[in-house]
Amino acid sequence: MAREFATCVEYGLSLSKRIYYGKEMTPAATAAMTRSVSEKSSDVAESYFPTAVMAYAVVSEPELVENPDVPSYQPYVHGRCEPPALIPLHMHGVVTMEIDCCFDHANVCFSGAWRVHCIKGNSKCDVRIAVPMGEQGSLLGVEVDVPGRSCHSQLIEAEDANYKEKVSKGGNGRLMRGSVYTFKIPQVEGGATVSIKVIWSQKLLYHEGQFSLNVPFSFPAFVNPVGKKISKREKILLNVSSGVGKEILCKSTSHALKELRREVGKMGFLYDAEVLTWSSADFSFSYNVYSKDLFGGVLLQSPLLRDIDDRQMFCFYLFPGNNQSMKAFRKEVIFIIDISGSMKGGPFESAKNGLLSSLQKLNPEDSFNIIAFKMDTYLFSSVMEQATEEAIIEATRWLNDKLTADGGTNILGPLKQAIKLLAETTNSIPVIFLITDGAVEDERDICNFVKGYLPSGGSISLRISTFGIGTYCNHHFLRMLAQIGRGHFDTAYDADSVDFRMQKLFTTASSIILADITVDALEHLDSLELLPFCIPDLSRGSPLIVSGRYSGNFPDPVKISGTLADMRKFTIDLKAQKTKDLPFDRVVGRRQIDLLTANAWLSGSKELEQKVGMDCVVVVMCVIIVSSCKPNSIDLLLRCRLQK
Repeated sequence: MAREFATCVEYGLSLSKRIYYGKEMTPAATAAMTRSVSEKSSDVAESYFPTAVMAYAVVSEPELVENPDVPSYQPYVHGRCEPPALIPLHMHGVVTMEIDCCFDHANVCFSGAWRVHCIKGNSKCDVRIAVPMGEQGSLLGVEVDVPGRSCHSQLIEAEDANYKEKVSKGGNGRLMRGSVYTFKIPQVEGGATVSIKVIWSQKLLYHEGQFSLNVPFSFPAFVNPVGKKISKREKILLNVSSGVGKEILCKSTSHALKELRREVGKMGFLYDAEVLTWSSADFSFSYNVYSKDLFGGVLLQSPLLRDIDDRQMFCFYLFPGNNQSMKAFRKEVIFIIDISGSMKGGPFESAKNGLLSSLQKLNPEDSFNIIAFKMDTYLFSSVMEQATEEAIIEATRWLNDKLTADGGTNILGPLKQAIKLLAETTNSIPVIFLITDGAVEDERDICNFVKGYLPSGGSISLRISTFGIGTYCNHHFLRMLAQIGRGHFDTAYDADSVDFRMQKLFTTASSIILADITVDALEHLDSLELLPFCIPDLSRGSPLIVSGRYSGNFPDPVKISGTLADMRKFTIDLKAQKTKDLPFDRVVGRRQIDLLTANAWLSGSKELEQKVGMDCVVVVMCVIIVSSCKPNSIDLLLRCRLQK
């Protein structure tokens, strides 16, 4: 899909050469005009893939391509474009981004305007909008204004009587690759201006006390309007709240930010500039919330006025700090890798490379094994192997020489085999790392089997982390399995990002410094909803954030207990604070919706499905696009619809 999109843009740029702008007016040179014949198709796909919010004229009839202001009377072009060409529209006026950061979460509100500069006056075409989002991006809402009408995104439930009709009119929205969402605005007149406001959420990366934000904001030269007197202005408003009451230390920024305000744990910045050409670099910003030792806190907040759930909200957090004396647990890891037919080619090669890279991250005192599966299972070794250089070389040979991707998918068999191999683990953490691109019929049975097994584990029970490849696998199942196993979940929508994201997930899942975490305060509340329902471990590479609802008196201080790598008990008292000025609902909203959706999938509860829908409106205040679920996984589908 991404390659087809890039090919359509390349052809659209070639068509745009027909446009006459007047004497001495020429558009900026594009890659389509300068690319060598020998350039690889993969390079072409990358060069035309959107790296900022973009708008494209969808052109099926080449004869419509013309300057709406200055006709050039080009020769008639016979034929149609199949698939339609995509001509990038020129961006005009002011581009604005408002970004709110808190903990490891950012809300981004982008506003911009594009002119349909390439379609004859009195003629119309569809306009496709592409919205690339940052790390784990999730679209929250869309508003569109064109002359004579406006559109907005809307939540639609599958049980709506007019569901199919509404979805068919829904702007053909889809997730194209990674975190790039596209949708269509129907029938916009040549010369008209399309104003777009898009809101999405994304994650900040965390490493050794430093948070890093990266927002797609790199515009290609061909979106710059042709003309010497066309004003272009960029404005970025950034609000940062550490959420933990500690001083923020700014480390780096891509754009010239001016500091507007500074308080303990809070800062505000502004970038406002007239520019000759639109930004050619993503907006990036990093800051430190430094502490040598592990620290945390508890935040309490009353429900919002529009909230149908009148229980109080809470969130507790733990940050690993930079104390190197807190060692990570020794690990016994089994990689379970899918080698069914759907993995053939790029997905299998990328997953294999990610697995081998993860093996290199093991310490010599760790042990590992590999189980490959389709309908049958293939075991690297009958026992757990120490992570020596020789063993890793042998595992590399086995993966390269002995395995081919074909056949069906059976996940439960290899999972039981891995559990049996890890049954006798002591003084270390047993970890299963499941990698798959498929879906199976017995997914609920698998979750229930693991749920039933875990209470019978040893002193430190089994951890399960899951990694999904592509959009076909049931992400609700993989997220739920990881939640039951106190592990982590991530996904890669394309083969190119598998290796990087697998390594990142494995680093988090295998660098546990505090396990079996409990919160004594939760035992004495009148009612409790905890998300995730099993509290995950604290890893060196990621803060731990758990949220929920409660009724009753929340104690202060709150005692947090856990187990260290040397099996000593660890406790810390956290102060509970009531807060009003933190975007509490935004920080925990996406997490809650993801986890509740997975819970609703497993239980089949209509009540939970309705709660997911209400949380989309109440907690996040706009629509979430869930495009990673199977059609038969859950009845409640949340779609983006453009409504007149």
